[in-house]
Amino acid sequence: MQRHVRETPGIHFNQVERDLDIATGQAQYHLRRLVNDGELIVERIAGRAHYFVPTFDLWERRALAFLRRETAREIVLRLHADGPRRPETLATELDLSRSTVSWHVSTLSDAGIVTKSDDRPMTITLTRPEHTAELLDVVSPSLPDRIVDRFIRTVDNLFE
Repeated sequence: MQRHVRETPGIHFNQVERDLDIATGQAQYHLRRLVNDGELIVERIAGRAHYFVPTFDLWERRALAFLRRETAREIVLRLHADGPRRPETLATELDLSRSTVSWHVSTLSDAGIVTKSDDRPMTITLTRPEHTAELLDVVSPSLPDRIVDRFIRTVDNLFE
């Protein structure tokens, strides 16, 4: 289990269960033991428990957790590729509702991954672009995460 977390940093609890095909109680027991022994770190980030080896600092753990989520990753990729963007521009370019972009930008900002400018119109920039680029190569969202993100987008678009 520790090796799996090392190979997939930022993996969340449910994905550990699915990837290793183990029962919830078994995953809880082993992960709790590894965390208590200091071999893994658990971070609750935006409602999910994510697991890491201790070599990642707090900013890296937050960044990796968000990069495992398809929509947050798309926003970060766009900012990395094209530089600072206005939220409305991100919504248009990524075919997302403004409320979806707003929520993701706020959570990414709270985590220190992006910075929102004080000027109006507001622009969004990556806080640590070089380091973010390195982490983009480390993770990609899982299929279940992509499905959940797409479902949320669909529902969000219905109410917009």
